[in-house]
This record gives sequence, C-alpha cells and structure tokens, in this order.
Amino acid sequence: MLAVSVALVGLVIFGLVYAGMRSAQEETADRVMDQRAVMAQAAVQTETERFRALTEATAAGIGTDDDLTWADFDAATAPLSSADLIGAASLAYVVPATTAQVPAVQKLWRGRGSDGLVLKPVGTGEHFFSIFTRTLNAAGPALNGLDVSAAPEAAAALEDARRIGQPSVSDTYVLLRDRNLPVAEQQHSFVFAAPVWSRSSFPSFRGWVVLGLRGQDFLSGVLATVSQGQLDATLLAADRDGDRPVVAEYPVAGATDLERRSDFRVADRQWTLITKADPRLLPGATSHLPLIVLLGGLALTLILSGLVWTLATGRARALAQVEEATADLRTAEAESRRQAGLLGAIMNSIGDGVGVVDENGAFLLHNPAAKQLLGGMDDAQSPGTWQEHYGLYRPDGRTPFPLDELPLIRALRGESSDGVEMMVRNERRPEGILVSVDGRPLHTSAGQRGAVAVFHDITELRRYENDLAVFAGVVAHDLKAPLTVIRGHCEAAVEDLAEVPPSPAADDVRDGLQKIVRAVDRMAGLIDTLLAYSTARNAPLNTRRVDLGALLAEVIRDRTEHLRPADRPDVYAGPMPEVRADPAMLRHVLDNLVGNALKYVRPGVTPRVDVTGEQVSPRWARIDVADRGIGIPDEDKPQIFESFHRARTAAGYAGTGLGLAICKRIVERHGGEIGVADNPGGGTRFHFTIPLARPGSAVRDEEEPEMTRTGTDDEAATRAALERALAERAAMENSRLPGLGALPSSVPSGHDPAAVPLRAPVPERPPATGPNAE
Repeated sequence: MLAVSVALVGLVIFGLVYAGMRSAQEETADRVMDQRAVMAQAAVQTETERFRALTEATAAGIGTDDDLTWADFDAATAPLSSADLIGAASLAYVVPATTAQVPAVQKLWRGRGSDGLVLKPVGTGEHFFSIFTRTLNAAGPALNGLDVSAAPEAAAALEDARRIGQPSVSDTYVLLRDRNLPVAEQQHSFVFAAPVWSRSSFPSFRGWVVLGLRGQDFLSGVLATVSQGQLDATLLAADRDGDRPVVAEYPVAGATDLERRSDFRVADRQWTLITKADPRLLPGATSHLPLIVLLGGLALTLILSGLVWTLATGRARALAQVEEATADLRTAEAESRRQAGLLGAIMNSIGDGVGVVDENGAFLLHNPAAKQLLGGMDDAQSPGTWQEHYGLYRPDGRTPFPLDELPLIRALRGESSDGVEMMVRNERRPEGILVSVDGRPLHTSAGQRGAVAVFHDITELRRYENDLAVFAGVVAHDLKAPLTVIRGHCEAAVEDLAEVPPSPAADDVRDGLQKIVRAVDRMAGLIDTLLAYSTARNAPLNTRRVDLGALLAEVIRDRTEHLRPADRPDVYAGPMPEVRADPAMLRHVLDNLVGNALKYVRPGVTPRVDVTGEQVSPRWARIDVADRGIGIPDEDKPQIFESFHRARTAAGYAGTGLGLAICKRIVERHGGEIGVADNPGGGTRFHFTIPLARPGSAVRDEEEPEMTRTGTDDEAATRAALERALAERAAMENSRLPGLGALPSSVPSGHDPAAVPLRAPVPERPPATGPNAE
C-alpha cells in the first residue's frame, strides 16, 4: 500500500507539474502575442501619423508662399523622393474650381510652371484639379490636371479637410492613377488631404496637399520587419457610412489560433488592426520539456515506488520508520547543496558585478565580475573605509563619493537606487572606470537584513555619447558656415538695391532675397536646436549655487527689452529660491518655457505670464510657469515632451518640436521632473523641480566642486557648442517676437503681488483653448 501511495502521489505531482508547464507555455504565447500585436499596432500608427504630419507640414510650408510655382513646389517636395515613404504613390497640390473657372485656373497654373496643364473636369459642380504632382516610389508619371472629384471617397476627404481645417483621411478606394492597371494589380488605397491656408491676418483657403498611399504596399512594408514571419495582419478602416472595409491584408503560414484587435486614430478616422498568429511559431510558446518532465517523473515515480516496496517488504518496521523519517532531511540537505552550487555557478558566470553585505556592512559576496571591476581589491573591513579602499569618486574623477550616498549604504537604510554613476580609480585601476550602480535592500526571505548592489561598466558608453555630442557640434558649425556666407551676400545685395530706382524687377529681386534670408534663418535655428538637443544629455553639468530670481529676471529682460511700451506683455515673477544647478542649462529651460508662454497666444491678445517658485521638500524646489495662451489639447499632453512632437493645431506658430524635449533632458539630468497641466481659467501651466542649494553653505560658487566636469578637450568643446547653440537660439526666438518693452523691475502695474498668480479663473481674462508649446 505504501508503494501504491507513492506511485499515486508521484502521478499527481508530475501531472500537476505538466499541467502547470503547459499553462505557462500558453501564458507565454499570450504574452508574446500581446507584445507582437502592440509592436505591429505601434508601427502602423506611427507610420500613418508620420504621413499625416508630413502632409500637414507640407501644406503649412506651401501656405507661406503667396505665389507658388512649380519650381517652389519641386524644391519643397524633392526630399520626399528619398524619404522611404512606405506605400506612398504620389504627393499633389490640388485646387478647387467651378466649371466656369476652368479656363482661368488652367491659364494661371500654366503661367506658374505647370507646362502643358490640361484640366479635365468630370461631371458638374465644384471640381478638384491636381496642379503639381510628385510621384513617389517609382509610381509612374505625374498626372496633372486630373479631377479628384471623380473619386467620391477622395472628394469627401478634401471637403472634410477644408471644413475642419485639419488633415483628413479618405475611405478606401482604388486610386485614379491605378484604375488603368490590371485588376490583379489594383490595390485598396487611401489619401491624406491637408488644407492649405494663406499666412495672412485674414487667412484664405487655397487648396489641398494630397498624399496617396497604396494599402497593400503600406501594410506589407510596415510589417515586413515587425511580423518576422509570425503575424497575420488585417487592416480595417471605418468609412463615412459606418462600414469597416478591409484596406490590406498581410498573411502568414500556419494556423492562426491567437487573435488580437486594436483600434487607433488616423487623422479624423478610426482604424482597426487585427493580428493573428500560430502559437507554435512564437518564441518560448512551445517546447517538448513538459512532456519530458512528465515521462521522467513517471519513470522516477515507478522507480521510487519499487524501491519503497522493496524496503517495506525486506526490512523490519522500525528500520523502515527510521528511513522514512530521515528521507526528507537528506532530500532537503541535498537540495540545499544543489541550490548553493547553482547560485555559485550563476554568480560566477554573469557579466555584471554583484556585491552583498549584511546588516553591519560586512561583505557576504563579491562575484568575479565585481572583483574585476574593482581592480581585484580585497574586501574592505568596514563601510567607513569603502571610499578610500576601493577608490570611489564622483563621475568627475576627483570628488570623493560621499559615504551616505553610496547605493549599498542607502539600501541598508531601506532606500532603493538606480543608475548611480561613480568613478572607480585605485592603485590597480589607475586609469579609472565609470560604473552605473543599482542598490536594493535584501529581501527578508533571505533570513537576515542586508543589501545587494549590481554595477555595470559604462565607460565606453559615456565615451561614445560624448564623442557623438562633439561630432554634432562640429557638424553644426560646418553647416552654419555656408549659411552665414549666403546671408551675408543677401544682405549686401539688399544694401546695393537700396540705390536702385523702384521697379517691378527690383522689387522681385528684393522679395527673393528676403525669402532667402528667412529660409537661412529658419535653417540656422533648426541646426542650433538640434545641436542643443544632442548636447543637452551629454554636456558636462557645471553645477553651482544659482540665484534663480536674478537668472529669471535676465531671461525676461532678454525676451522683452526690445519691445515698445504698447507691446509689453503682462509678466509677473514671484520670489524664487536659491538652487543648485548648471546656470547655462537652467537658463535654457526658463527661456524656453517663458518664450513659449509669450509666443503661443491668440492674435491681438497681450501675453500674460506668471512665474512662481517654492520649496516642496528639504531638497527640492518647484518652479511653475503659467500663461493665458492657446493651451494644449488633452490628447497631446502625454507626448508634448517627446522629440519633434507638436500639438496638431500649432501649425501657424514657428517651432521645431524639440524645445520641450531639451527641457526634459536638462531637468532629468539634474534629477528633477517636468510636467504640464491646464491652467485654471485658460492657458497652460508647466512645472519642473530642481535641487535646492545647500542651506548655510559657506562655500563660494567658484570653490564648489563641479559634479561631472572631466577636463577633457572634447567635453570642453561640447559645452562650448551647447552654450553657443543656446545663446544663438535665444537670439533667434527674440527676433521672431513682435516687439516687447523693457522688463519691469518689479510686479507690473495693476498686478496684485499677494494674489496667487494664475491659479484660479480670472473673469476679465477669458480662457483659451488649443495647442501649446513646441
């Protein structure tokens, strides 16, 4: 009976183990499927958003040209031919015209460079003619003169775009240019349409920029890498009748038992991506291990049952009881030895350093990787000797790392830490290495208090990032040199033309030169912004005590001193705490946030900005910049600090979409956080945290240690490039603002300094809506 009992228990145990492993495999398949589906949906959504943004940006650019010609259109869209626009067929400039207007419209655009243009109206009513066309991805010849209204789906998208003033996407249909192809080669396609408005005080509608895409080419191109031959995908698009026709399909082999469905926005429409997969093709989802475990367990159960039967029938009852009583102990001891050996093998094989200390700071473990990173030093006797014994310094390589800030010491206090960077330099590592350390309190299940730290060599990574920043600075300098030459020649030519009698030809030349100067300024501003973005992360932090109030006053003065009194904004600067930061980088954060508040306002409205600061903890200060501007839509807030992201209704305001991304990098490098929220009564409120200056410190600014300066020529060049880029960008932003007067020395007239600035609705200032900052 004992043998039978052992056999039954073994069958139950290994049956449960088999069921558990099979369940784990199914959970793995579901998890991998979820990940792949999210990746596929993100890839499709990112690419459609890219096309929408490209169409909108092209329309905004064309809207700045009052006398658009084929040469202008060709120059503006030439980069798109090499932009790898997946599935794109063509990009066209389309204008509306009635049947009676066809001859005049045809004559106008022939005169602007559309040679041989013949408008071909279809039906009656309003027509939509393609004037300029750029074919993409070897899609065939340009088809100018086509009446887009011949395709009801495209015509409806154009009407929606003109009505809502935003890009719109059409229902699925076969492009007009593809209807002469064999039926087998025709694809379900769609177009993005963005309205073109003039950039005058009273904007007028001019036409559309229309981007046509072939659905099957688009889906296949996007999923070719993401799918890895494992995902079957179907793309559905909700049309204006409420139906959800199939745009494209991406089939794969196998039985697609797993299915995921995800909805997402494309312009003004809702699309759906259905992904399916064969779980047998997903990594980690199938294995013969459960069956092997089951068969091995059955064999082991039979062997153990036979052994029990032999012992039970061949020995006396007392001996059998002793053997049974000691079996568990022997098994536990063997398992303990096996686990100890396994843990030792794991610790010896991993590449990251691991150190474990007990509650008194005595080392229990230093794996080989840890000893190698520390130069093979023997374990220190007590925590008080760690810094000197191992040679632990701040990343500058000179400042000793404070004992109470070491990750292991913080972990012994119950604090977790991530990514703490320190320099290890001792007699066995005289060259020094930079390591990143994570510290955690030891879990109570270990049976005692203690702490564990994991550290990784990041020397090469930081050297690579620094080299990349220096390279960005050199490239920016080389790019701006020819721009300076072009601008200088243009200004000289304008001065020479001042002596030429007025004439239409001279006026045309002056206008052309002004366009060149504006284009050069935009390019220079973009180069400076990109340089600031690339260096904001890796430029050395020269932290020191900063009088935030004085720095803010300087920023506001630079932004407003060139304005006439009638154009001065309403600016309030409250009392500011002293902080510890890099002055140049902190100035850029304040300059960007204040500049955005002054720039993003409705036409004819005087900007109002309130900047306040307060201490929110013993170590941190919080700075708020509130405005009564056009605001940020809720759907844009989660992405407002991402690179190149701009709110969808901010097309009429200058910007690159990098300013807030740079601010986020700078604030996070100081250890702080940055965020955005709606301002009560209208507008936007940005906030960020920055370390407070140490209270009562008698150390002068120039004597305080520099936290991350290494003294190398490359880093000095990087810092110089960053400061130069920030200064030039601030100068360009000032030149774009329409005249602000000198900074008031205190609270502006009529402003109550005791009132909480912009924290409650103000009746006399109506709330505003719309997108906000770059």
